[in-house]
Amino acid sequence: MSSDPIDGSNLSPFVLKEIVIEPPKSWFSLRLREVWAYRELLLFFVWRDIKVRYKQTVLGVTWAVLQPLLTMVLFSFVFGKLAKIPTDGIPYPIFSYAGLLPWQLFSRTITDSATSLVSNQNMVTKIFFPRLILPLSTGLSGLVDFGIALLILFGLMVYYTTIPTWRILLLPFLIIFTIFTSMSISLWLSALAVRYRDIKFITPFIVQAWLFITPVAYSSSLIPEKWQWLYNLNPMTGVVDGFRWVLFGQASNFNNMIFISIGVVVFVWITGLIFFQRMELTFADMI
Repeated sequence: MSSDPIDGSNLSPFVLKEIVIEPPKSWFSLRLREVWAYRELLLFFVWRDIKVRYKQTVLGVTWAVLQPLLTMVLFSFVFGKLAKIPTDGIPYPIFSYAGLLPWQLFSRTITDSATSLVSNQNMVTKIFFPRLILPLSTGLSGLVDFGIALLILFGLMVYYTTIPTWRILLLPFLIIFTIFTSMSISLWLSALAVRYRDIKFITPFIVQAWLFITPVAYSSSLIPEKWQWLYNLNPMTGVVDGFRWVLFGQASNFNNMIFISIGVVVFVWITGLIFFQRMELTFADMI
């Protein structure tokens, strides 16, 4: 037997690396680093959702404008002209449109995310990747429609000679707040939909009822002051009021109670992450 030393130049340049996939060891092991490591996959899912949404459609991107615009016209006739809902001095069309913008992003995100795991069951059962990417991608893909509709709002503000104040600089923070609000609910719905398939049928009803308890078509100043703290437990109250405060400077709708909504969003986001990560262990078995 030859005892010649091994020539390192003949070794393969490829080195196999063992990767061990383990479940989280505690309830607070959120593994957000995995999501960051798969950020390119997240962006791919976002791009895929955008392409699928507008592929083989008649209206295409125009629908992103028509949906909130037509709803604004309907609200303006029913609540603005007939019911004469007070809007604190803001023309009702842009008042309602400013509330519809974050609401459309919120409603679309939670509706799409409710089926994000079930509709991608082949990937969930066969390929390893952070499952959290699927519901997150639905919220980020909705930003395209939101951005297009936001440009229409600026055009309406010019038409009604409504000049924004310095608070407009805070708009990016309100957009991030809207995304966090929608995604916090999405974490719960997407995980529950794996076990309970009727969640996808219940979600549209939840969205419809949620619209009427959110100050989209009316001002939150109509709510009696003693009930404001309870009303602000709805996180979308803070989102909609925040948008109108940033765009129109309605200080009466943006008071200290906004922090109640922020606290609710943070709580739902953290508990949603924990719940999603624990449910993730059984996704492949139940889906």
